[in-house]
Amino acid sequence: MNFSDLGLSPKLLQAISDTGYTTPTAIQSAAIGPVLQGKDLMASAQTGTGKTAAFTLPLLETLLRKPNSSKSPKFLIITPTRELAAQIEASAQTYSKYISCRTLAVFGGVKIGPQIRQLKQGVDVLIATPGRLLDLSEQGEVDLKMIDVLVLDEADRMLDMGFIPAIRRIQKLLPATKQTLMFSATYSDEIRTLAQTYLRRPVEVSVTPKNAAAHTVDQLIYPVDKKQKSAVLQYLLNNYGWVQVLVFSRTKHGANKLVRELDKANIRAAAIHGNRSQSQRTKALADFKSGKIAVLVATDIASRGIDIAQLPVVINFDLPNVPEDYVHRIGRTGRAGSNGRAISLVCADEVKQLRDIERVISRQLPREFIDGFAPQEPLPESPSKPKRPSSKPKSAPGRSRRSGQRRSDTAR
Repeated sequence: MNFSDLGLSPKLLQAISDTGYTTPTAIQSAAIGPVLQGKDLMASAQTGTGKTAAFTLPLLETLLRKPNSSKSPKFLIITPTRELAAQIEASAQTYSKYISCRTLAVFGGVKIGPQIRQLKQGVDVLIATPGRLLDLSEQGEVDLKMIDVLVLDEADRMLDMGFIPAIRRIQKLLPATKQTLMFSATYSDEIRTLAQTYLRRPVEVSVTPKNAAAHTVDQLIYPVDKKQKSAVLQYLLNNYGWVQVLVFSRTKHGANKLVRELDKANIRAAAIHGNRSQSQRTKALADFKSGKIAVLVATDIASRGIDIAQLPVVINFDLPNVPEDYVHRIGRTGRAGSNGRAISLVCADEVKQLRDIERVISRQLPREFIDGFAPQEPLPESPSKPKRPSSKPKSAPGRSRRSGQRRSDTAR
């Protein structure tokens, strides 16, 4: 199937072609048609499957067919984080380059004045985090009575972050006749209850088995003592030619501490988490994308919306307490058909988290030791003989030799 088979107009097809994409992903093939038919949608898709384009493209097609004659937004996309809002805005701008479309992302952490001024000029597609949207509404600066389509992106993360009460308040400000699209990596009982409340006879689309990690991600555990984790991370970073490495820390304090340790080891790094200002987070992400820094240390919430083409490797410095977050984390690599590697540094204190993760993904992750770093307390069912990681020339985990390849030809 090609994008031309999905009922998209030539101007959108040209914009898609300009990005180098030719083939829709599974979620795009399944979702675009029903959305264009005006049906509510309940979609299950992991990060890296092209879900952003799965809703931005049909929204833009709808706008092209029926232009917005007012200054009030016609399409509202609600997302849990600032980074994800900015990513969606960039996607909408990329695909709308040949059509008339006014897009705006509004979120906290930055001055509200410029956002108000742009709203007064007129907006077609409004992307918002829940808190800032309610602030604008309470100040009378945004009119949501003309919304035709509501998109709830990463609904599971909004539940985790406590945004559901805000979503319920926002729903009361919207027309009852609107079309609603819900995207979520997982569908817990709470998310299904939310869907039953706000979606009308939705088309259900699932392109990923529940709690499954992407098959393009090679996963590996390095058992280590807790006090050796930083040294092991530095060993890996110094011995493999990774251009970009995303490292996950369980806490904001841990992320800051790790960046300081990497800086002392002359490894360029920055942290991104909820205590960073929007300008600090934007700069860290821009420096990471441009190659100014090689390592980005992130917490789970702050990582949502990080979108790096062909990120070669993700390293879990700490395992997450919520096993489903492991799937979200490693979904940063191996995206849209490219290969990636996910490495986890696991100490004896994290055995419970590891078992929970392996139960959720229905497999035991392979363990390897590194000479000089074998732990005093081995993990359950670890290999009996320590060994070095695979040699760099042949199979360094996530080695950046892939970074020179042409990116996958699927839109994201």
